[in-house]
Amino acid sequence: MHDEVAVKAWRELSRQYAALSCALESALQEQHKLGMSEFEVLDRLVGAQDCTGLRMQELGEQIHLSQSALSRTVARLEKDGLVERQLCTSDRRGVFVHPTDAGRERHAAARPTHRAVINTTLASSQ
Repeated sequence: MHDEVAVKAWRELSRQYAALSCALESALQEQHKLGMSEFEVLDRLVGAQDCTGLRMQELGEQIHLSQSALSRTVARLEKDGLVERQLCTSDRRGVFVHPTDAGRERHAAARPTHRAVINTTLASSQ
C-alpha cells in the first residue's frame, strides 16, 4: 500500500509540474518572447547577489538543464542581446554570463507574468 501512495503522489506532482510548465511556456512566449528556460536563466542572473552575473558552472548548478541545453539557452539569449558572456580573467576556462540592460528590462517586464502564472496555476490545482 505504501508504494501505491508514493506513486500516486508522484503522479500528482508530475501532473502539476506539467501544467505549470505548459502555462509558463505559453504565457512567457506569447507576452514576452521568452521560453521558460530563457526566463529562468535571466531570473537567476538578475537575482545574483552581486548583480554582475554568474559563472556558467554556477548557473548550471542552479538550473535543471543539461550542460548543452544551458549553453544553447545562453546562446539564444546572447543572440537576442539579453546576456553577454565574458571570460574570467583569473581562470581562462571560466565564462561569466551577465544580463545586459535589455535583458534586465525584458526580465522586469516578464517577471510579473511569471509570478502570476505560478500563483494562478498552483491555486487552481489545489
